[in-house]
Amino acid sequence: MSRHTLSVLVENKPGVLARIAGLFSRRGFNIDALAVGPTEHDDVSRMTIVVNAAELPLEQVTKQLNKLVEVLKIVEMDPAVSVQRELMLVKVAADRSTRSHVLETVQLFRAKVVDVAPDAVTIEATGNVEKLDALLRVLEPYGVRELVQSGVVAVGRGSRSITDRSSRPSVSKLPVTA
Repeated sequence: MSRHTLSVLVENKPGVLARIAGLFSRRGFNIDALAVGPTEHDDVSRMTIVVNAAELPLEQVTKQLNKLVEVLKIVEMDPAVSVQRELMLVKVAADRSTRSHVLETVQLFRAKVVDVAPDAVTIEATGNVEKLDALLRVLEPYGVRELVQSGVVAVGRGSRSITDRSSRPSVSKLPVTA
């Protein structure tokens, strides 16, 4: 099993998210990350779905997704030719004796402090999964009080866009761009 990031363009209508999540559930796939939001077209939303799956069963799921009327396009985002980021907010215990160490860690990881309390700081960090995991490992000894992560969002590198309205439905690997 390997990690796959799918970018799914769908019609911006009620119930589409439930239908797509249900399709993954019925096939026995656990969705590791899910982010949904509007695109530059008002009637189109982008779902970024991260799953751990073998290649063949994933191909079967994408074929079934393409049968849904609301699905416009599916692209597997190859990490080598796409930009993938996740947002994390983490509240860390930080009293007078540890606050300076926590703030140094924030700077080291190019994160931001977004809230300060007498006994805690809330940190905002954006990056790939590996960077955020590394930041958490460094912060854990101070005491992570609360954590929330957005799920991966991804876009292909270069000038090409998967939201071109020229085709309906397709499954493709994002091509390598120079």
